[in-house]
Amino acid sequence: MTTPALQDRSAPARLREARRQLVSNGRLPADLIQSDLARSWERSWQAGLQPMGRMPGAPNASGAQLARELERQRELVAHARPVMEFLHEQTRDSDSMSILAGADGMLLHTLGDPQFIGRAERVALRLGAIWQEQFRGTNAIGTALADARAVVVHAEEHYLERNGFLTCAAVPIHDPKGRILGALDVSGDHRGYHRHTLGLVRSAARMIEHRLFDTRHDPRQWSGLRLRFHIQPEGIGTVAEGLLAVTEDGQLAGANAAALELLDLDWERLTHTRVDAVLAETLAQLMDWGQRSSATPHVVHTRGARAVWVRVEAGRLPHGTRHGPITDVREAVATDKNADALAVLDTGDAVFQTAIARARKLMGKPIAILLQGESGVGKEVFARAAHRSGPRGEQPFVAVNCAALPENLIEAELFGYQGGAFTGARREGAPGRIREAHGGTLFLDEIGDMPLPLQARLLRVLQERVVVPLGGGKPVSVDFCLVCATHRDLPTEMQAGRFREDLYYRLNGLTLRLPPLRERTDLDQLLQRELHSLMPERAMSVSPEVMKAMQAYRWPGNVRQLFNALRTACALVEPDEDAINWEHLPDDLLLALKPHAPAARADCIGTAADATSDLRTLSRQTIERTVAECEGNLSEAARALGISRNTLYRRRRG
Repeated sequence: MTTPALQDRSAPARLREARRQLVSNGRLPADLIQSDLARSWERSWQAGLQPMGRMPGAPNASGAQLARELERQRELVAHARPVMEFLHEQTRDSDSMSILAGADGMLLHTLGDPQFIGRAERVALRLGAIWQEQFRGTNAIGTALADARAVVVHAEEHYLERNGFLTCAAVPIHDPKGRILGALDVSGDHRGYHRHTLGLVRSAARMIEHRLFDTRHDPRQWSGLRLRFHIQPEGIGTVAEGLLAVTEDGQLAGANAAALELLDLDWERLTHTRVDAVLAETLAQLMDWGQRSSATPHVVHTRGARAVWVRVEAGRLPHGTRHGPITDVREAVATDKNADALAVLDTGDAVFQTAIARARKLMGKPIAILLQGESGVGKEVFARAAHRSGPRGEQPFVAVNCAALPENLIEAELFGYQGGAFTGARREGAPGRIREAHGGTLFLDEIGDMPLPLQARLLRVLQERVVVPLGGGKPVSVDFCLVCATHRDLPTEMQAGRFREDLYYRLNGLTLRLPPLRERTDLDQLLQRELHSLMPERAMSVSPEVMKAMQAYRWPGNVRQLFNALRTACALVEPDEDAINWEHLPDDLLLALKPHAPAARADCIGTAADATSDLRTLSRQTIERTVAECEGNLSEAARALGISRNTLYRRRRG
């Protein structure tokens, strides 16, 4: 859909008259403003916003909420930052700023001219502010997200009169499956309007989408094909190219807008279409080109008989050559259409499998789930997987740790507040975590640590499905799935008077116990999965002696402790090593494993650990003891240590 140039837009006088009639009659005359703009103004009016005068409090994230959102949107922000720096270079000193917003309209990153940023902050164009239409009226960010299209909103086209000094151009950002992740925007003083701004923003958004596509379908991880299209061979590799991801069995798995246009596709049909339905060439032919030479472009023909140039890139890990189980959720779905996020967590333990099977039966049903288990067993990981595997998987997953927040902040964090509800409250107020979970899943971790007064408020929300912010305001209806977790014995807590009995039975739709690591039978598979995740390019393993000691160890920190130890070990291995051995382990785990190590090895661990806590000294003494045990045979010693001869020579010298 084209965006009108400035001279084609409604005159300011007509916009002012349309606004006056809307306020007076509650209707917009059809002949005064463009139809797209009129629909947005009508949505803003129906949301209860008054176009003139002071605006009611709109939601603005707290520092903690913004930090959580930045962490959740880490991939998008990481790819957008360098592109926004480039965009800022093109617009520097033009009295403007570049803005990245998430799919909910929250501003995540800004960059621009300091003098304009100061003016923009007066109308809440600042980090954490939410610019959905329902809160800010017609604006480029909110309207681009609402209409899923590129938008320019100039001067008095803004629904709220107070935003009339702005001219804004925004473009939605899609992931390779077509889901809108957010929007990129350039906002400036309306007197500095430039017709080329929207084109510049559109190109920048396409650059971000390119980076997202390349990351999601990196040949080192993606086992299918990547196709790069253009009508000219010189266009391949530029921002104008079309991108298409194809699985090993020929299913389309991702694309960008340019590819959809070339192939006459849309986002809705993308993942339900095979490559042979859009290209005349066979999958076998494309595979052959990819395996032979990914640098050579070829001519292909679309089903519409259009000739285009394509470069085919094959993944480096073809089917059947993977080491260990699949660990990435996107990869699992791509290689097994029956897999989901819960299936990825299944590494063979019978108790854990039962918990997965029971959770899967409840997905999408209005039944609360209570996860019980020791600290570190992976309760939040399990909850996230259950959310992603259910019908609400594309909606928000909002996690709140009830034990980590000060008691005087939990209520505001959960239920939100009106502006000025308490000392230090933001002027715009905050929606609260429960409202943020609307449509998705609310995860309350360590629910057993929630103060009793808040337990009563939470029970009322669960019963009535409405939230009333602190400081008053209208009740807001909410719809979410509830998952809670605790390491406490809640029946015991009830008997002691620390947990409400009525809340317990409201939460306890289904209780799932996640076993501690010492009780699980799948330690080997867990190790393999995590090693493959940490070092996907290498076939890493754990030496038999270390594995035996790990199997006998009780793991008080559970899966969290195991994974942290493996991350450290992987950072310490040399480039030519393919096994985790004693010298790669953190000092505290090394000492903890000492009673479970074979006698000879335990002796060397004890000697080294008693002498010094320095890991290099420990490694050197372990090597020398092993060389002595092998009577100076360095090849045999290297095999016993699980390292190469070159590494053994280097470490003896160092």
